[in-house]
Amino acid sequence: MTTKPLNSHTVELLARLSHEVNRAYCAALGDASQVEWADAPDWQKDSARAGVRSVLNGEAASPEEQHALWMDLKIKEGWVYGTVKDADKKTHPCLTPYDNLPPEQRAKDHLFRASVLHGLNLLCDYVMDASNIQIGDGNVQVIRR
Repeated sequence: MTTKPLNSHTVELLARLSHEVNRAYCAALGDASQVEWADAPDWQKDSARAGVRSVLNGEAASPEEQHALWMDLKIKEGWVYGTVKDADKKTHPCLTPYDNLPPEQRAKDHLFRASVLHGLNLLCDYVMDASNIQIGDGNVQVIRR
């Protein structure tokens, strides 16, 4: 079986969506430290993109696996466990096994996966909806509504 590489535009859209869902969830918990996607540092965007790819390519089939892959990436980038998240010192309180996370932190892995999978479904529905596609003069145009 051959697989088609993931479209970078799709990965970018889903990473942005997942980031913003996480930001909103953090704000609901009283954590206003998350910035909008446009202002997020490259390391944070790269982490979200890697997370999207791991969900879509089947590496992360559960929130637990998603968290383990995220931890592996962070450790490879030099991050260590710390009681406070500090990008300069590369410390993060979630660098602990999934089962050790408090429920509100475990929820982030569930929300991330759900936003990627449901976001992809919405994109597919939008593209496949014939009412959004106009064909004429040999061109195909997606109509934005």
